[in-house]
Amino acid sequence: MHLSRIPAGMRYYVGSEARLRRAVEDAAMSVFDGWSYEEVITPTVDYYALFEHGMGQEEAQRGFCFSDNDGRMLALRPDVTSSVARAAATLLAERPRPLRLCYAASVFKQQQQSHAEWRRESTQLGCELIGAAVIAADLEMLAIAAEILSRLGLQESYCITINSVEIFNGIAAHLDLDEPSREQMRRLIDTRESAELQRFLTSYRTSAEERGLFARLTQLTGKREILNEARAVITNPRSVAALNALEALWSVIESVGLQDTFEIDLGDVSSLDYYTGLSFKVFVRGAGSRVGRGGRYDSLTANFGRAEPAVGFVLDLDALTEVVGREEFSLSGNNGREVNVLSGQDIAATLAAAQNKRENDERVRIEFGQ
Repeated sequence: MHLSRIPAGMRYYVGSEARLRRAVEDAAMSVFDGWSYEEVITPTVDYYALFEHGMGQEEAQRGFCFSDNDGRMLALRPDVTSSVARAAATLLAERPRPLRLCYAASVFKQQQQSHAEWRRESTQLGCELIGAAVIAADLEMLAIAAEILSRLGLQESYCITINSVEIFNGIAAHLDLDEPSREQMRRLIDTRESAELQRFLTSYRTSAEERGLFARLTQLTGKREILNEARAVITNPRSVAALNALEALWSVIESVGLQDTFEIDLGDVSSLDYYTGLSFKVFVRGAGSRVGRGGRYDSLTANFGRAEPAVGFVLDLDALTEVVGREEFSLSGNNGREVNVLSGQDIAATLAAAQNKRENDERVRIEFGQ
């Protein structure tokens, strides 16, 4: 054994790089605090079953697992959201809703997902909004992610892509796909294999024109025009309802001036079993892969005895630090007094008012109307 080496997928951070990581983490936590999120620190070691229920068996198996003295399986934390969801359903069950929780925490994965993304230990900067099902809650997540990236001087470099998994779910139900076929179609869309997707669809009641249009649609990212094209092809009620929700979300994004840094990507159908509505990914120019992802996961907390709506996201501190290290940015404090922004019928106006207060470093908390 060469003790001068470290295991693959692990690394040191020293000097200026360590200071930069701390500065990026502090910037994100400052923004979370500015939106009235409360920090939560979850156990590093927990029961494997927690993550199996929270992430799904395939993802949980990527982690480091070992036996406790009583024979029960433990795991180094591969995910934070599962722990937060359990805390919401148990420890914080009596707290008023919605809960706003944030964290900066190391996660551990033994098996790599891709060469570009693989680190056995990485740090997630994340927040979870639990107990609010309204569109304003989804928009709050997107606004917070955008603010963090802007605080880091990346406003000209990032793009957040959005989709709703219910669009795909509606199509799969309309075609009456069994589970293997559903997974095959998901994979073909996710890997953008247009010709193979068209061949797959020939087994179902679809015309050649529909197959071509649908395959093209899943290849594209864009603005509102993507939704208009989708309506010409996708007509089942479940998918149409999801398209309507996505269009409402996009209208608010436009109204608060964020459309230049957002895109719609109907081909993003990864992690379908985890998300239940909105899903989004965060990309920054110069990073080898995405630097974050999030979405709505209304089914997760039911695994821990209390079903309630939830939405959240995580950013990868390591990937962000690498990109920010090439930029110049300054960080400001965030110690303003708390301001309650009451949510009325006009979601765009509420979000715009919250953003305006955040620009002045005031703390905000949106009250969602039921």
